[in-house]
Amino acid sequence: MSLDDLSDDVESAYSDFNDEQSVSLDRETRHELAMLSAAFGTDDTDELLRRAVHLLFQTTVDRGTLDFHLRQGYDVTYDEYLYATSNNTYNDQNAGNLPGDDGPRRYQF
Repeated sequence: MSLDDLSDDVESAYSDFNDEQSVSLDRETRHELAMLSAAFGTDDTDELLRRAVHLLFQTTVDRGTLDFHLRQGYDVTYDEYLYATSNNTYNDQNAGNLPGDDGPRRYQF
């Protein structure tokens, strides 16, 4: 697979998402969500679920897990995907710098 395949798959998945997702929660997940809801003093579980997706995404990016899976499935990295979707090439943007040269956090959200 390639960068084009990844872009197509991301666009397809994005368009398949509704504004509201119905998620079936198992007992453990319900308990953990209830604990977070109580700890943060909120009844807005949708916000907690949004935060959970953001945290999972950021964690997989920071640990390199996302790059690992993207490299296996599409033979690209997240850097390459970001640069390609911003109409630049990886080499143009990278300008000879090695990944990680810009500090411990490569991506700013």
